[in-house]
Amino acid sequence: MKDFFRAFRRFLPKYKWYILGNIACNAIAPLLNLLAFSLLIPILRVLFGIDTTAYHFVPWSELSLSTLMSGIQNNFNYAVTQMIGAYGVSKSLLILALYLVAITLLKVSVQYAASFFMIPVQTGVVRDIRNQLNEKVLGLNLAFFSGERKGDLLARISGDVNELQHSLISSLDMMIKNPLIILVSLIAMLIISPTLTLFVMLLLPVAGLVMGRIGKRLKRDSLEGQTKWGYLISLFEETLGGLRVIKAFHAEKPIQDRFEGQNEEFRTISRHVASRQALAHPVSEFLGTVTIAVVLWFGGTLIFHNSVGFDASTFIYYLVIFYSIINPAKEFSRASYDIRKGMASLARIDEVLSAVNPIQDPEQPRAIRFEREIRYDHVSFRYNNYDDHWILRDVDLTIPKGKTLAIVGESGSGKSTLVDLLPRFYDVDEGSIRIDDTDIRELRMHDLRMLMGNVNQEAILFNDTVRANVAFGNANATDEEIVAACKVANADDFIRELSEGYETNIGDRGSKLSGGQRQRLSIARAVLKDPDILILDEATSALDTESERLVQEALEHLMRGRTTIVIAHRLSTIVSADQIIVLHKGSIVERGTHEELLAQGRYYARLVAMQKL
Repeated sequence: MKDFFRAFRRFLPKYKWYILGNIACNAIAPLLNLLAFSLLIPILRVLFGIDTTAYHFVPWSELSLSTLMSGIQNNFNYAVTQMIGAYGVSKSLLILALYLVAITLLKVSVQYAASFFMIPVQTGVVRDIRNQLNEKVLGLNLAFFSGERKGDLLARISGDVNELQHSLISSLDMMIKNPLIILVSLIAMLIISPTLTLFVMLLLPVAGLVMGRIGKRLKRDSLEGQTKWGYLISLFEETLGGLRVIKAFHAEKPIQDRFEGQNEEFRTISRHVASRQALAHPVSEFLGTVTIAVVLWFGGTLIFHNSVGFDASTFIYYLVIFYSIINPAKEFSRASYDIRKGMASLARIDEVLSAVNPIQDPEQPRAIRFEREIRYDHVSFRYNNYDDHWILRDVDLTIPKGKTLAIVGESGSGKSTLVDLLPRFYDVDEGSIRIDDTDIRELRMHDLRMLMGNVNQEAILFNDTVRANVAFGNANATDEEIVAACKVANADDFIRELSEGYETNIGDRGSKLSGGQRQRLSIARAVLKDPDILILDEATSALDTESERLVQEALEHLMRGRTTIVIAHRLSTIVSADQIIVLHKGSIVERGTHEELLAQGRYYARLVAMQKL
C-alpha cells in the first residue's frame, strides 16, 4: 500500500482540489448514513411499544462530553414521543419516512458529488501517463530502442496503461471512500459500546490476514503476465511487418505455432491471476458473515447478562452500523487485489519513464554557426561501453561547406553510424565532431538538427495526407511553398493525378504509393526544410531504373549549393562527389575523388569492378 500512495504522489498534486472535494463528500456520506440508520431505535422502542419510558427534554447546555450521546438519544426519543402524541402513530410514521427519504436523497447526492470530483482525476492521470510515455519515447536516444521490442513498447502504452486505468486508478476512489466509511462507523460503534467494538477490532485483522495470504503472489503473477502480453504484441507486430516473407517461405505454420505457444503461456498466467482475484469476493463475504455471526453471539450474550449499557434495539442499530462496514471492507480487499495488478503494470511503465537519455542539451549552449566545415576529429564509437567491439575507430575527416562527401563500404562497415553521429542520434565515445570550431555537444540539439535534412533508404512517411507529409515539422509552410518543393522533387505531376491531389491520404507508411513516389515525397520534405546540411542514406538503392532516374534528378536539384553527405550503394550515383571515403571495419581505408580512387586500384576500384559485373 505504501508503493500505491508513493506512486500517486507523482501524479496527483495537480488534481489536489478534486481530491479534497472527493474526501469531503466521502466524509459526509457515512455521517448521513448514520442519521438514516438512527430511525431504527425510535421505531423499535416507541412506535411498537418496546419502550414506554416517559422522556423529558434535557437542555443542550447541560450535556457534557461523556453524556453527549445519551443526551442526543434522549432528546431524539423525546421529540418522537411528542410527535406521536401530537399527530398519532400513522402521521408520525409518515414524517419519519419523509425524513428517511430526505436524508437518503442528500446522501446519494453527496455520493454522486464524490464520484463527480473523482472522474477528472481518474481520466486525467491516465492521460498524463500516456502523455509522459509518448514524450519519453520521443525524447530517448536511439540506443534505447535498439534493445527494446517495438511490440513490447506498444503493449506498455496500451495494455499496461489500460490495466492501470481499470485497476489502480479505479481503486483510488475506493481507497479514499471505504476507509472513511469504516472510520466513521467504527467511531460510532465505539461510542455505542467500546467493549463490543474492541472485540470486533480483534476479529477484523484475522480476516485481513487471510485475504493477504491469498493475494500474496498476485503482483508477481501480474507482472509476469503483462511482460508476456508485451511479447505477444511484439510477435504479432513482427507478423504484420513480415507477412510477405512469411508467405514467400511458406512459414505460416511455424509462425502460428510460435504464437499459439506463447499465447498458451499467457493464458496460464492469466488464469492464475484471475483465479486469485475471483477468490477475493467469496472469501471476503464468507469472512464477513462469520464475523457478524460471532458479533451477534458475543453481543447478544452481553445484553442477556446485562453486561453492556444498551438494550436490544440499540444492539440492532449497532449491528446495522457494523454491517455497513462489510461492503466497504470487501471493496477494500478487492481494491487491494486490483492495486497489486496495477502496480505490476506501473512497474513496467516506470521502466520507460525512468529511462535516462545520456544525450542532453548543454546547460549553456553556444550559438550555432556553419561557415567553413564539419570536422570528425579522431572519432571512435561503440554501442555498448562495456563492449570491446568498436563500430568506428579513429575516424578523422573534414567536410568543407558546400561540398559533397560520399561514403562507401561493405555492410557493417559503419557508414550509417558515422552519419548518425552528426545529428547526435548517438554521442561519440572518443574524439569529437565539430561544426567550424564548435563541438556539437556544446549546441542545442534543436539548433543542430535544424541545420540538417535527411532522405533515407526507406522513405519514412506517415498515415496522413500528401500535404501533411511534405510539410512535416514545418507547420507554417504555405501551399505555394509545398507545391514548389514537390516540383523540385519531381513529385508534383504524380500528386496531381491522385484522387484528391495534395489532400490524398497515402496510407500506413505511404503504402498507397510506389517506392519511387514515396522517395520523392521524402525529398520534397527535405526541399521544403531547406537545410544547410543534407544527409542521403542510400536514397536510390531500392528503386527501379525509371524511379531511380526521377529521384536522382530530384536529388541533384536538392544538392545544389548544399553540404551533402551521401551513403552510396550504387557507385554510379557518386562519380561527381568532391570526396569519397571508403570505410572498412570502422576505419577509413581510402579517400579521394572517383578518378583518384580508381587509380589506386584498391578497395574502391574492386567495388566498382564488382558492380560493373
